[in-house]
Amino acid sequence: MIVDVHAHVLLPSLHKEVVRRPPQGVAAAAELDHRRNGAASQQVSGPMVAARIPRLLDVAERLRIMDEQGVDRQWVSASPNHYYPWAEEDLAVWACTEANRLIAEHVAQAPERLTGLGLVPLQWPERARELLEDAVLGRGLLGVEISSAAGDVELSDPRLEPFWARAAELGCPVFVHPFGCTLDERLDRFYLVNTVGQPVENAVALSHLIFGGVLDRHPGLRVVAAHGGGYLPTAIGRSDHAWRVRPDAQGCKHPPSHYLTRIWFDTVVHDPRALQQLIEVAGHSQVLMGSDYPFDMGSEDPVGFLRTAGLDPEIERAVLGGNATELETPQTAALHSTARQETAEGGTR
Repeated sequence: MIVDVHAHVLLPSLHKEVVRRPPQGVAAAAELDHRRNGAASQQVSGPMVAARIPRLLDVAERLRIMDEQGVDRQWVSASPNHYYPWAEEDLAVWACTEANRLIAEHVAQAPERLTGLGLVPLQWPERARELLEDAVLGRGLLGVEISSAAGDVELSDPRLEPFWARAAELGCPVFVHPFGCTLDERLDRFYLVNTVGQPVENAVALSHLIFGGVLDRHPGLRVVAAHGGGYLPTAIGRSDHAWRVRPDAQGCKHPPSHYLTRIWFDTVVHDPRALQQLIEVAGHSQVLMGSDYPFDMGSEDPVGFLRTAGLDPEIERAVLGGNATELETPQTAALHSTARQETAEGGTR
């Protein structure tokens, strides 16, 4: 079984309704995106996404490309533009609930090939547990996708403790996938907002989980980091050094490198040497194949890329799909299967 854990879906009906409800909030978010990305990148990104609309919406097209890539199953998560981190509470809760419904309907069209990840309103941490349960227990999704932060809410925020506790109890993956970068205009050219900004955001988010003691308090958490965890795995020695010499950096029980063996990372690193180093520092059991389907910063051939790394065949098999399959315990696999079936039946009534 070859599994791609990093693939996206677009939800146009959701976005249309969000635009209708608070147009001023949508306009402000668009202005922020323009500032962060810069005009040149925006001019490239618009046509790029438009050309990929069929891949993002049409399940038959998704399955066709999966067959071409040699992928048996995808974990499907919302395009991060659906986070709406600026949304007030009622709208944010509605948007996540609707996203969970739409994602469940999408994957129910091919339940043997697709499994979904829902959304939670990270900027309203008191509601995150509720929407996690909506996604996993209510809709039969595998887990949820979250950003690296939302507003003033970092992943170490104490208000997220009920969310982390419930995620650990359910044993469901939490996929950390940033959207944009808070360095703003410093990265507004050369597409630095993505090439530099996304790895920065990944590293900051995971560092909050580690140094904030979240992984100590919730050892059952199954955190999956997009983009290979960004810069953190390759620069983890600096974090370990700070932990040893700085009392203000000792919020976790063990050196930060210890926690890399408890986080899962996708293979969207674009360089076989970087993949080899990621496997070396985190362990091959913690690495999952991903593509970032179908965007241009992803991989058109995730299986082929993995095979260029010259891995031991047993390690290669684990990364291709064995590790991802093990993230679904027998208990949660049965739960998700039942809920997906109920969603599919409900859509045909």
